[in-house]
Amino acid sequence: MRDVKMTDGESVPCLGQGTWNMGERPDRRSDEIAALRAGIDFGMTLIDTAEMYGDGATEELVGEALSGIRDDVFLVSKAYPQNASRDRLAEACEASLRRLRTDRLDLYLLHWRGSVPLADTIEGMQALVKAGKIRHWGVSNLDVDDMDELVAAGGATCVTDQILYNLGRRGPERELLPWLTEHGMSAMAYSPVEQGRLVDDAGLAAIAASIGLTAPQLALAWVLRCPAVIAIPKAGTVAHVGENRKAADMELSPEVLARLDDAFPAPPGRIRLQML
Repeated sequence: MRDVKMTDGESVPCLGQGTWNMGERPDRRSDEIAALRAGIDFGMTLIDTAEMYGDGATEELVGEALSGIRDDVFLVSKAYPQNASRDRLAEACEASLRRLRTDRLDLYLLHWRGSVPLADTIEGMQALVKAGKIRHWGVSNLDVDDMDELVAAGGATCVTDQILYNLGRRGPERELLPWLTEHGMSAMAYSPVEQGRLVDDAGLAAIAASIGLTAPQLALAWVLRCPAVIAIPKAGTVAHVGENRKAADMELSPEVLARLDDAFPAPPGRIRLQML
């Protein structure tokens, strides 16, 4: 699987695993744990979660799934914006670490921007790095103007921006993705299949069938065509995670990309970054 450069000294797999809505149903727990562990075996060793997901229940599920294999993964979690001040960020991080059964996060993100000044969040993130609680930090759902402000406030060590990006949400291509590339930061695409809604798109399904793929595999392969983008789809079963893994090996032809451009055109001008 192709790697994406996260920092000067570290890369991560281009295809990771998201966990939104996992850990909330006891009847699915064993399947979800098995899916996460299978994904790790498949090389999808970046796992993304957040304190918001299931009010901490998802982090607890991830912690259980990583029992005995924590060192094999690049573990990402996110903090609520109201917890983004220095003191509250430290408290939120400690709570996530307890739920995840680990002593450090590989990457800690501001989930979205709130009322806390970015300079305060940067200070809190840097303090956590210094304390060894997190290895890297980043943000989520920040647009170009926010990122400019972040860097101006001393946040040049941010390593990624986790954003909504898929065939139906191509706005980041206009300015944000080029901005991130210029500043040496990766993009992490959440909901790359639009929470499953792209699965039912007849046009996408037809293009996918013509090249022997399923609609979600084609949607994922399209996101992964970008060298600095990491996709983090969620899969709640071993079979589903296996189907996702195949997308990382697909190279789309110029003809297929042109057909997708026709079916899912990029916006003609800049639009504000969307979020779910």
